[in-house]
Amino acid sequence: MKIHDLITTTEALADLCERLAKSDFVTVDTEFMRENTYYPELCLVQIANDVEAAAIDPMADGIDLAPLLELMCDNEDVLKVFHAGGQDVEIIYNLTGKTPHPIFDTQIAMMAISQSEQIGYSNLVESWLGFTVDKGARFTDWGRRPLTDRQIEYAIGDVTHLSKIFPMMLKKLIKTGRGMWLNAEMEKLADPANYRNDADLAWKRIRQAGRNPQVLGRLKAIAAWREGEAQHKNIPRGRIMRDETLADVAGHPPKKQADLAKVRGLSNSWKDNDIGKRLMNVIENAEALPKDEMPEKATRGAPLGKEGALVADLLKLLLKIRCREIDIASRLLTKSDELEALAAGIRKLPILEGWRYDVFGKEALELVEGRMAFAVKDGKLTMTHFDTEGVAEAPEDPIQPDDDVNGAGQQAAE
Repeated sequence: MKIHDLITTTEALADLCERLAKSDFVTVDTEFMRENTYYPELCLVQIANDVEAAAIDPMADGIDLAPLLELMCDNEDVLKVFHAGGQDVEIIYNLTGKTPHPIFDTQIAMMAISQSEQIGYSNLVESWLGFTVDKGARFTDWGRRPLTDRQIEYAIGDVTHLSKIFPMMLKKLIKTGRGMWLNAEMEKLADPANYRNDADLAWKRIRQAGRNPQVLGRLKAIAAWREGEAQHKNIPRGRIMRDETLADVAGHPPKKQADLAKVRGLSNSWKDNDIGKRLMNVIENAEALPKDEMPEKATRGAPLGKEGALVADLLKLLLKIRCREIDIASRLLTKSDELEALAAGIRKLPILEGWRYDVFGKEALELVEGRMAFAVKDGKLTMTHFDTEGVAEAPEDPIQPDDDVNGAGQQAAE
């Protein structure tokens, strides 16, 4: 594979992107810093296909990233491959208002062909390519210039390794017939709504006990104000005010600015400075949260009862068994709260639709409705299905506690 010198000019970037635009796929990664800024600061972009790779310096004087961003967001013929790409996609969205498309995330894909819930990049490389990635430059300061050769080599490795892994992973997905399972997951990753920073919705990320419209109205107003302050100063929102402090102020608003000195988490200077004055103005003018914006009542504590809780535990056991048998991550199928909802009698659930129903939901429903049961035979766990008249069908093969998971997955794939 040809590794180019660090790209620092628009002309070199345009030439690279023109060639990459003819590829079936490109692998992409970014290096960024976000500890001290509101928006993540893009410091390096790495990109590769199966024959060439390059690192691009977005901080180089005069460079225009337009050719790269056009390739990412406007070229529907080239698949963009990331690993755990949420933050990479966020950066591109911040620059363009659009997201890369079409998109493929190898971390998500691994959940369809293994029990890896959130496999890290190093483990991914070791699993597929059989060697250990040098992590020496992982926590480097990517914003400092000039970049060292070691930094650039480390960064480019992220995409060159991925360009070898992706075709292998795709081949296995095709072999197992599970590629279609991932379509919806990849579209979620590419949904611009996930990265849209609406200040009026910022309050929904903050935990606040109760459903008092006055308190929630203040929470919404203060959270939106904090977003504006942080954006204006280009600092993390937590530097303005931490979430727990914000929730406390919304729930117990100070009567006058001098009282801000008594609020835990705020500087004493807020009692008489401009930012404290602005906060008090927001508090005083906050309106109750409209009825149509009130959050839904929490479904936590669904009427399971003791017996229902036991049913939920059985569903979790069934999930564990099925995931081991077909070698799939449970997170891709469902979550605990969905199983508890199923046990509580709710039937409008993702687990009962599409491929999830075929893979697991059908049996889960049979278990809940008494048409399947666990049994122990000769010290081994088995499952018995019942027909509509309650007659037991032949039990499935015993489930071996120490079954070779990878072997089972490979057998299912074949």
